[in-house]
Amino acid sequence: MKVLVAVKRVVDYNVKVRVKADGSDVDVANVKMSMNPFDEIAVEEAVRLKEAGKATEIVAVSMGVKQCEETLRTALAMGADRAIHVETDAELQPLAVAKLLKQVAVKEAPQLVILGKQAIDDDANQTGQMTAALLGWAQGTFASKVELGDGSVNVTREVDGGLETVKLSLPAVLTTDLRLNEPRYVKLPNIMAAKKKPLDKTSPADLGVDVTPRLKTLKVAEPAKRSAGVKVANAAELVAKLKNEAKVL
Repeated sequence: MKVLVAVKRVVDYNVKVRVKADGSDVDVANVKMSMNPFDEIAVEEAVRLKEAGKATEIVAVSMGVKQCEETLRTALAMGADRAIHVETDAELQPLAVAKLLKQVAVKEAPQLVILGKQAIDDDANQTGQMTAALLGWAQGTFASKVELGDGSVNVTREVDGGLETVKLSLPAVLTTDLRLNEPRYVKLPNIMAAKKKPLDKTSPADLGVDVTPRLKTLKVAEPAKRSAGVKVANAAELVAKLKNEAKVL
């Protein structure tokens, strides 16, 4: 069984994001970039499926600028067998990514497509669902447990009320949640070995996809600073502040 894993290059989660002075976007100049944490979980799950003998090949795919190769090499070091880079300097929005991912899936014919439930830069939580809709495949989002069967997969989903288990017929699209697994630490020998693994390049034009942005960002601003809390002497003073200052009573 072939597994296709989509990974995204984002600002590292340890970095404090800063907005450009003109408010047009987030400043990523000289900022550390890394693989989206939810996509790390997706790669780890694919590798575990292969180690369990349930997957035969893992193909990592990423869309974006040339530097996305570094993210793909990380996926290869984690255990992916080969990688595909859809190179473009255009701003890629979720629908464009889903269309590109669909074309790659049609070409590669995987039985399972796995990606993070959302990226930590835009928090869109759309690409997985859009990809499944475009392919006409079953989808299991927010997966916290994945069990492959004969021609099907059981997915335990994290929902507002608790957990929900669904059975999907393959092929299917899965999006990963935090509690699915803990990604492994990549060792130096694996990083060196990843440099020799195949990494193919293509472009949106080669895939026949128009990636022109359909949404326009009007303004980017930092959240308003929160005021410091205050201590109250008794319940009566608390009620008074909630009523007169916070205006919540």
